[in-house]
Amino acid sequence: MDRREFLKKTAVVAGGILLASPLASVMASDDRMKQRIFHSDEEDHKMTYRVHHGSGDKVSLLGFGMMRLPDSQEKVNQLVDYAISHGVNYFDTAPMYKGGRNEAQTGQALNRYPREKYFVATKMSNYDRATQQFDNARKMYENSFRELRVDYIDYYLLHGVGGSGMDELRRRYLDNGILDFLLREREAGRIRHLGFSYHGNVEVFDFLLDHQHEYHWDFAQIQMNYLDWRHALLEKGGWKHDADAEYLYNKMEKTGVQTIVMEPLRGGSLAKMRDILANRLKALRPDDSLASWAMRWVGSHPNILTTLSGMNEMSHLEDNIHTFSPLDPCTESENRLLEEIADVMAGFPVIPCTTCRYCMPCPFGVDIPGNFAYYNETVEKQILPLPDKTAADYLTRKQQFTEGLKKALPDTTTWAGQCVGCEACLKKCPQQIRIPNQMARIVETMGQ
Repeated sequence: MDRREFLKKTAVVAGGILLASPLASVMASDDRMKQRIFHSDEEDHKMTYRVHHGSGDKVSLLGFGMMRLPDSQEKVNQLVDYAISHGVNYFDTAPMYKGGRNEAQTGQALNRYPREKYFVATKMSNYDRATQQFDNARKMYENSFRELRVDYIDYYLLHGVGGSGMDELRRRYLDNGILDFLLREREAGRIRHLGFSYHGNVEVFDFLLDHQHEYHWDFAQIQMNYLDWRHALLEKGGWKHDADAEYLYNKMEKTGVQTIVMEPLRGGSLAKMRDILANRLKALRPDDSLASWAMRWVGSHPNILTTLSGMNEMSHLEDNIHTFSPLDPCTESENRLLEEIADVMAGFPVIPCTTCRYCMPCPFGVDIPGNFAYYNETVEKQILPLPDKTAADYLTRKQQFTEGLKKALPDTTTWAGQCVGCEACLKKCPQQIRIPNQMARIVETMGQ
């Protein structure tokens, strides 16, 4: 269903449900019509857009994460005005942001525009036991409509699933009937697209995508940047991530679920790295910010619908808009450089394989624990031919890596290069290692 057809449908739904609510007076306000004074002509900007596969929504590749808005509503309005006038049309908030004030700020700023000018995303933030009760969760959901001053929500998310595993998912969404309720709301038209934001436990992520035939997720939101792509197993920000972003993104792409990205700068760390690393980027693009490199890297992936950035300062907003207007995708050589920088920043952690061999046998003959054991040995002995691929001895060390693998695994049919990514091993691994991704890392290290 395209947006025009959807609006016709929701007009009927609104008449039956919402106009009896406190929202009715807001929607009917003459003041609102008078405040619609800002307009954005698409011919006036060069923003890059992606199309939602199911609905045909034309979504700006840069999305506005509203979590860290300034307290002043006037400043919020200025940021939103600049964003919309330059083609940004996706705005993300949640009931819990800024002590519960964020949805109201977002709604007040967006309400001055025609509804078709923007897509709004918010979430079911039922983290405490009280809001996990069905009636209270439903009140949170209905309050979002009032705070945002809308009669439908474009993108609605289960907020932060996976932080504490499957028990938390069952308690927050499954056993209390909330997910069933939200699925009905999508069918009724009050929710246009339903998805989830993911943090942490990969078992939860796999469960939700493996039940795509049942839930039909329209999108999902993950933390993704060029450091987390292959180094997300580090502790950070209170969350323990069990899977690299590469695994999450690839599984979503295979499942047909489009990706919304959060933390493209990984909490700002990719915008203020050490000089020795930053200088390598500045040498190639001296006029570009460090943040723009991270944004370009994310946007270069085709399954990304939008990239969220928390832009609480006009300078951040201007820089990001410049990056995406239009997007200049990363080249292969730039991707390799960012990969090298990520490897340096991560410090080359070993693959957490205990050689239990539960993953064996591999249908394609790969000696999974043998490959991992050799890779870990080269890391621990500091003979891995990385991180600096420009080093004078790089080619020599790469050759030594391959020769060492021949001694460790004489049968080349057991090497990592035989992995086809069938994922038969994933459910068998008690360490939840993303085995195909790690195999690809070994193949890349050998230069094959």
